[in-house]
Amino acid sequence: MYVMRRADEADAPTLARLVRVRAQWMSWRGLPDGYDLEKPARAEAIARQATDGRTPVWLLADENNGRVLGFTSLYPETPLWGWTEAEQDEPALFMATTFTDPDRSSERPGALMAWWALGYAARTGRVWVRRGCTHETLMRYYRDVQGFDVIHSVYLRGALTYLMARKAEELPRLPVRTAARSATVARNRYRWPLNPAVPITYST
Repeated sequence: MYVMRRADEADAPTLARLVRVRAQWMSWRGLPDGYDLEKPARAEAIARQATDGRTPVWLLADENNGRVLGFTSLYPETPLWGWTEAEQDEPALFMATTFTDPDRSSERPGALMAWWALGYAARTGRVWVRRGCTHETLMRYYRDVQGFDVIHSVYLRGALTYLMARKAEELPRLPVRTAARSATVARNRYRWPLNPAVPITYST
């Protein structure tokens, strides 16, 4: 069994370690984003989002031993870029900056977080869960494994970006619960764009 909970200041070192582990995994496979994530203080900057009061960071932990398997940011508003005004007005959660532990990949922590987000969105009155990625391989994973559809393909910061969505819904028998102490993400508390010093990262 797993648990999703809001990350806080005490989690920052664990999140930074997770980013570094994922960055090394990516670099060993020749993925360019891995080299960028290995830059000095990059992992720490991403992990500090859990402490800045502006970024709604959630983490997935093993309920038996508390080990963190991954984390993601879950925004209560759709970003301005790439989405129509009508889409931005629809209640939705937007997933960004997702990292998972490659040593626990067989448990599909990225998929578990995405599927949990569908139910969490439904319970909090949202219609959609949305996300984006810049790699075709990752897009195919989100589409074929996690069940997201490509809604738009746009160029963002010079890179082709796939904007994806899936209807919010409760999935039966999902082995993930929500920690009771985690607060509901309040609409309008978190705003786009993100801090330009910590750009959105799409990896899982």
